Amino acid sequence: MLRWFRAFLPKEERFFDLFARHSQTIVQGALALQGMLRGGEETPVFCQRVNQFENDADNITREVLTAVRRTFITPFDRGDIKNLITAMDDAIDQMQQTAKAVILFEVRTFEPPMREMGTLLVECANLVGRALPLLKSIGNNVAMLTAITEELTKLEGRVDDLHDIGLKELFLKHRNASAMDFIVGAEIYDHLEKVADRFDDVANEINSIVIEQV
Repeated sequence: MLRWFRAFLPKEERFFDLFARHSQTIVQGALALQGMLRGGEETPVFCQRVNQFENDADNITREVLTAVRRTFITPFDRGDIKNLITAMDDAIDQMQQTAKAVILFEVRTFEPPMREMGTLLVECANLVGRALPLLKSIGNNVAMLTAITEELTKLEGRVDDLHDIGLKELFLKHRNASAMDFIVGAEIYDHLEKVADRFDDVANEINSIVIEQV
């Protein structure tokens, strides 16, 4: 009876605005990460940008979690809202971890597969930005949401492949030289792969919401 009653009450729509704001910080963070991976003396500047966007994303995440606690009628299940915003936040958190490793090890040059991974991560971020507004009217957008999440999963697989290719090239490059250079490079590859993994988690959360709502 309560569920039937709740279905006719107006739902709080500000969650979609918060999701959109968060997705924009993810896009900007991914673009800053891509800029960082170009290397050169501007690398620390781009690292700082990643950190700033991560801080902005954290603030929005707190707004969402506070709104979940205080809102009687949410657009979809509270647990789904929490899981989605957490997965999104984890993606930009992992970007920050990548930037921190670059600062820690004073890296200024990056391997071609790393730069290609950065390009694919920007694509992932843009796909998330496209998907979130569609959640406002899931029934009309099932096909598009499904296509976007499938593309996110494909991109995650391509990043995994680049991770493996990059590690192999790194090993061959440094096996008779600096072990530390290999370790540092492998660390960056692992962080970049984890960013893609977190985007795949976002895709899974979107799919979960679609299944429950349709």
